[in-house]
Amino acid sequence: MAAINRLLIANRGEIACRIMRTAKDLGIETVAVYSQADKNAPHVRLADQAVCIGPPPTADSYLVIQKITDAAKATGADAVHPGYGFLSENVSFATACREAGLTFVGPPDKAIDVMGDKARAKRAMIAAGVPCVPGYQGEDQSDATLIAEADAIGLPLMVKAAAGGGGRGMRLVERTEDLAQSISLARKEAETAFDSDELIIEKAILRPRHVEIQVFGDQQGNIIHLGERDCSVQRRHQKVVEEAPCPVMTPDLRDAMGKAAVNAAKAVDYVGAGTVEFLLGEDHAFYFLEMNTRLQVEHPVTEAVTGLDLVALQLHVAAGAPLGLAQSDIHIQGHAIEVRLYAEDPQNNFLPSTGRIDHWRRPEGAGVRLDAGVTAGDDISPFYDPMVAKVIGTGMDREQARRRLVKALQHSALIGPANNRDFLIDVLKQKTFAQGGATTAFIEEEYGDRGFYNPPALKDYGVAAFVQYKLRQRRALAGSLNANAELTDWASNGVLSHMLEYERSDGETLAIAIAAKIRSVYNVSIEGQTLEIIAERFNDNDAVLTVNGVRENVLFYESADGALTLASGAVQFAVRDLSRGDNTASDNSGGVVASPMHGLLLDIFVKAGDVVEKGQRLAVVEAMKMMHEIVAETNGEVSKINLEAPSQIATDDIILEIEPSV
Repeated sequence: MAAINRLLIANRGEIACRIMRTAKDLGIETVAVYSQADKNAPHVRLADQAVCIGPPPTADSYLVIQKITDAAKATGADAVHPGYGFLSENVSFATACREAGLTFVGPPDKAIDVMGDKARAKRAMIAAGVPCVPGYQGEDQSDATLIAEADAIGLPLMVKAAAGGGGRGMRLVERTEDLAQSISLARKEAETAFDSDELIIEKAILRPRHVEIQVFGDQQGNIIHLGERDCSVQRRHQKVVEEAPCPVMTPDLRDAMGKAAVNAAKAVDYVGAGTVEFLLGEDHAFYFLEMNTRLQVEHPVTEAVTGLDLVALQLHVAAGAPLGLAQSDIHIQGHAIEVRLYAEDPQNNFLPSTGRIDHWRRPEGAGVRLDAGVTAGDDISPFYDPMVAKVIGTGMDREQARRRLVKALQHSALIGPANNRDFLIDVLKQKTFAQGGATTAFIEEEYGDRGFYNPPALKDYGVAAFVQYKLRQRRALAGSLNANAELTDWASNGVLSHMLEYERSDGETLAIAIAAKIRSVYNVSIEGQTLEIIAERFNDNDAVLTVNGVRENVLFYESADGALTLASGAVQFAVRDLSRGDNTASDNSGGVVASPMHGLLLDIFVKAGDVVEKGQRLAVVEAMKMMHEIVAETNGEVSKINLEAPSQIATDDIILEIEPSV
């Protein structure tokens, strides 16, 4: 056995963090590699050592084999774990690691080489007796041959790139007249993505389930399977939701698919963690799709239902130890569902989104696991995959796992880059999914080719306005001398309203009025409706509110420019108060000076053009016979006087504005 003492993880993000956690639990030292864009990333902070391997583009950093092996040598690492993506299924990388004297935590070169080419893999599987979709995977790649073979197979059919995956170089052909163009387009995509224009053609299995079997092998030749995962919920061939076990699985079908997967692994002398993917028809006939010679993104659901740590098992067999498990030792208990949280914009055709994460309320709760690679303050880079976290719900049965996952997402917020949180919640709540009926056609059938948008209701806008009002009130109070918080909503001449204006999703302007009834109880008027809102608890980024008698939790974040993002239930959205023009949030620490409470503005001690200093008295407000001084929180010049004294004012009314000095 070759003990692993120091492990280099040739990856980034959540998978690098996940591998490091297990390695640390096993007492193994860890080494991170990172690009210049990732110098402050969580996986770098978590590692015992870290080495910069180049500029942000992957071609100059994470995909440069020599830089990674050099980093291993420089840090004294004796093993390399590739994670998934990047170089994880690159046979040249596996070879280079072994030639450098490093233990490669993955399968032999033969397995990577054969299974990395769909055509060769399918030929090998046919030889091993593994059920395969009827098709053509020959070496003659002329257009004439491909068209002739397609005619023999019959429509509908799939044209696929022989190398790679992820839906690239893949075309569904349902009409004969589309065949030639589909071959041409698939070739171009395959050449661009995988540096190979080789194609295969397969009979299209319509509305199948995508079911994969987790296999594990050791260097002594023992190979078992750890059950299945259903990954049918996909968008453009990219997995969105994964679960274990498959909702329609039977013991006999699991046994048959498991044996086929083990035979596939034995055909290439497999070692370590691998996944054999199948298409499962409505008649329970199944067909080999491909084999991923690495740890899968969705491995946590298998861990949840088997009780095994797959990374620990990878390290165990990579060091030369026997698997220590027989097929009879594997038992599937409970249910687990995983969703992938992406920084992408569902409203804009799910295009990747970038930028700083302003606030990150992590999904959590009973039976919930989070594998994340980000923290608040991190930047989502345009150079890498937009997946920021995986959220896994577990339970005694499928429905409990689903409900726990929905609840965890509803009580989470990723604020900054656009993300698919609301889309995931909607998917999990769809009747077809909830009843276990989703196939690979699910997203197309439910959502079509359009993006996804869950518009806020009037109530949501009202809650957002209330939250923004309370935030302004608190900041204004903090920026005033001798202001009594007990008087913030009191007025001697009756109820005063605070006004906000938001632009609705349809472009219309909403005028919203907020007025205090009694302490901590407010009326919010919007479009002829009135909400009674009680602030049960109000913190910096979350609150417990009772809205028209219903208690609920809301999460929020207000940026420096005054934009408020609110996450409540199944909707997360951003608003900006149009009544404020271009002004920033009124925290009195900048240029906007606002009243901390309802009252009488007795006097203003400055005029437009005056130069003021931080701490200088600007105005005085009277409430219940007490005088409350408003002071400057910045140096600068008074640019505008908004009110006259004496006059009645409401909480957060803007008294004057200061242009801060540089």
